[in-house]
Amino acid sequence: MNYKHLRYFWTIAKAGSMSRASEILEVSPQTLSGQIALFENELGITLFRKAGRGIELTEAGQLAMPYAEDIFSTGNQLEQHLKLNPNQHKRTFKVGIVDVVPKSIAYKLLAPALKLDEPIKIICRENKIEPLLGLLAVHKLDMVLTDQPIANTTDFKSVNHLLGECNLSLFGTPNLIAQYGTNYPASLQKAPFLLMSDDSNLHKPLLKWLNKHNLAANIMGEFDDSALMKAFGQAGVGFFAGLSVLREEIEHQYQVKKLLDLTDIKQTFYAFTMHKKIDHPAIIALNNAAKELLGHSRSEFIRD
Repeated sequence: MNYKHLRYFWTIAKAGSMSRASEILEVSPQTLSGQIALFENELGITLFRKAGRGIELTEAGQLAMPYAEDIFSTGNQLEQHLKLNPNQHKRTFKVGIVDVVPKSIAYKLLAPALKLDEPIKIICRENKIEPLLGLLAVHKLDMVLTDQPIANTTDFKSVNHLLGECNLSLFGTPNLIAQYGTNYPASLQKAPFLLMSDDSNLHKPLLKWLNKHNLAANIMGEFDDSALMKAFGQAGVGFFAGLSVLREEIEHQYQVKKLLDLTDIKQTFYAFTMHKKIDHPAIIALNNAAKELLGHSRSEFIRD
């Protein structure tokens, strides 16, 4: 398609007359009329018809007009964007967050990217792992943040980057702790518990911990969202596990107290990318934040 002819068509349709369009385009009406005739011959359709002393769009012209509007509106936006001061442009960091990753951890890992000298705009997508990997494969994400390594069975080249790991603690309301916390863990026999769903990497380890201590716990609920689980815990429905590194935040936000540390259980965090060598400044900032937050991070990132 000849886009010069398409612009002529678009201008005439918006102007409402050939003479007005010729003034806008700074070409003679005869030249403009000839160019439109060539365009119609090329497409094999009629775009305009006479209407009194003027012209109007045919049905084909009416069908074509919205597409032309989109094309040239986008072109005008691009032109304006490119005219901006380059310093006003923000590099995007598109990250997928698997829904079992605690939102506080995701924030603490991603927030340093907003403080870089180079302006960064973060775009977060939260979902199950499979849809996020699909977006990563077609380069609609720069990274996926998850709590377990991804088996390298995908059709595209991908790399797991271990960010680090963190211990868990058991939390409950003061009333629950007063009732069950006098001689733990034995005193937790038949105590109410809240667990993450079996999609979480923590589900089986927590059940294993209960079995290890011969605790017949009363499982009150299982949750995909850790924040929702903590909200139930705040209401006193049951004990729940949370990251030790977030102890102060959990206690303050949900009005609970730490009962004990679950030293046998750790939650790991991974970044999943298409390449082993990393040069995106936001990912480098995330890696540094992981070292500070998780302490003993064994990060496998390699910088260019």
